[in-house]
Amino acid sequence: MKKLEIVGFKRANLGKKESKDLRAEANIPAVLYGGANQVHFYAPAILFRDLLFTPDAYEVTLNIEGDIYRAILQDTQFHPVNDSLLHADFLEITDKPIKVNVPLKFVGNSPGVQKGGKLVQKLRKITLRGAAENIPDAVEVNISHLDLGKSVRVSEVKVENVEILNALALPIATIDIPRSLRGK
Repeated sequence: MKKLEIVGFKRANLGKKESKDLRAEANIPAVLYGGANQVHFYAPAILFRDLLFTPDAYEVTLNIEGDIYRAILQDTQFHPVNDSLLHADFLEITDKPIKVNVPLKFVGNSPGVQKGGKLVQKLRKITLRGAAENIPDAVEVNISHLDLGKSVRVSEVKVENVEILNALALPIATIDIPRSLRGK
């Protein structure tokens, strides 16, 4: 997984009014759980941009007033109208296995695409469970054997030392046959 650091400050007061005041100052209230105790904190909204608007999976180093925590972003809440970030939940990385969505990366040249077919990506991310050290940046899917009308499924993907949580029969990508080639 890629790494990112967020510097935050502990929250003294919890509640709706205090959260609203933090957001007005361009800060995001957040919580870290999964460790020995929960840590309520806030951080500047600009630090969340690289974490939210990317397909990559990140391990986040949280620096909360000098205390360092390793975590992953577990959940986010957005405003229903203006899509601004309202709240973030982080899961502390311990010796327990974690569950992460990791992006898929296609490798190889498909003979079906070379014949005029279209590669249709059905799945953008795959869910993995395992130790944080074993989670890859991306999962490579080989499409060099896909011909017209064929698909690659989750069961054909192999990742070392982690468990794949998606349904094994789920298609990842398919080569669609264009109309001009269907009659042949």
